[in-house]
Amino acid sequence: MRKITKEERIYKIVEYLPLLTDGQLIWVEKIAYQFTRPTAFKRLPTSTVIANDFILDDFGDALRIHHCFTDEPFTKDKFEYILVNISNYHGYSAEKSKYNTPGADISINEEKFSLKTQADRKLRSDFVNIHKYMELGKGEWTDKEIHLHSLTKQFLQHLSNYDRILVLRNIGRPTPVTPFWKYELVEIPKTLLEEVKNGTYEMMNDSIQTPKSGYCRVYDHEIGALMYELYFDGGTERKLKINKIDKRFCVVHATWEFIINELDEEK
Repeated sequence: MRKITKEERIYKIVEYLPLLTDGQLIWVEKIAYQFTRPTAFKRLPTSTVIANDFILDDFGDALRIHHCFTDEPFTKDKFEYILVNISNYHGYSAEKSKYNTPGADISINEEKFSLKTQADRKLRSDFVNIHKYMELGKGEWTDKEIHLHSLTKQFLQHLSNYDRILVLRNIGRPTPVTPFWKYELVEIPKTLLEEVKNGTYEMMNDSIQTPKSGYCRVYDHEIGALMYELYFDGGTERKLKINKIDKRFCVVHATWEFIINELDEEK
């Protein structure tokens, strides 16, 4: 199929404009105006996820369109949808994963991805936190450390369902001092999370929860640093959190920084 030229696409858009209402034209104008505003989009040259500048720009433009309509950060469902559609548009084979594969959200060229988002108000740039990595089900879990070992096996089984883990992080929001939105795309290596096999456990015996919560902490013993910790949350949801993932052990594939300005109607 022949690719439409830029001139042909402009002509098609201009053809549609007289058919729109005044309200629709205002929205079109606002979106077009945002595309003229300053941006700073950067990608890791060796990235195989944001593999070229076209994907980088298209994903950044999707973030900008999103913020034409809301002050709320990008959510996981939008992350999935946009990454699949942009990948397909640029010649990759991408689709949402089937519902019977826990943890695997999309595939790109048969590689399975688990996608997460982070948008904490007090987000730290040097650590990644995932507040609900997975549900822990209804297996045996009381106040015995051995039960945390069983939950870790559940986590490792979950990891086996996909190849890569991506986190889209909202690391900057507009303020009177810095009027920029900023996002970054971080990959948490599976090999890093598989190091949980060498973790150190702590049961929270003073907890009033039933079952009792606990931790598994994983260290880089060469530099004496905590790499991350699993938190087995014994609350009503019985979920697994991954806290304090040291970004030094991760890969930052891309960053997007941009301004969303109100359109000056007098221009």
